[in-house]
Amino acid sequence: MFCDVIGHFAGSGVAKQRHFLRAGVTAASVVIAACATVGGLSADSPADVKREAVSARAQARWDALIKMDVATAYGYLSPASRATTSLDVYRATHKVGLYRAVKVDDVKCEADACTVTLSVTYDYKRFKGVTTPLLEKWVIAQGQAWFVDQGMARPL
Repeated sequence: MFCDVIGHFAGSGVAKQRHFLRAGVTAASVVIAACATVGGLSADSPADVKREAVSARAQARWDALIKMDVATAYGYLSPASRATTSLDVYRATHKVGLYRAVKVDDVKCEADACTVTLSVTYDYKRFKGVTTPLLEKWVIAQGQAWFVDQGMARPL
């Protein structure tokens, strides 16, 4: 049936052939545009684009931890980290409820790896509002920036 419809438009009359060709070109343009936007972030992306994307994702990950939403924070882990660490293990290794605020201070990217400098404010026992600098590693893969939790490494 599909071939019959294609044959109807492609085979008879100059006007129908032009409409068919125009529709094909339009469809190809849509597919090309979609591929360009779906590709997302890559090692070849401009430095400012990478910094902005990594900064936004680092902030969003910490916002989730501040809200005690470990499952959302887990979603920011790199695919390799998620493949080797279950949500339950991730949840068990992260203390939530301590963090009050976070501020992304700086992002430096080289190719597909970025280092994020953060200021994390938290409460610890009798000390309230302690602010500590923190470095995080992020990688760019599969069109997105992903957090690499270096605490996940375990000896073999």
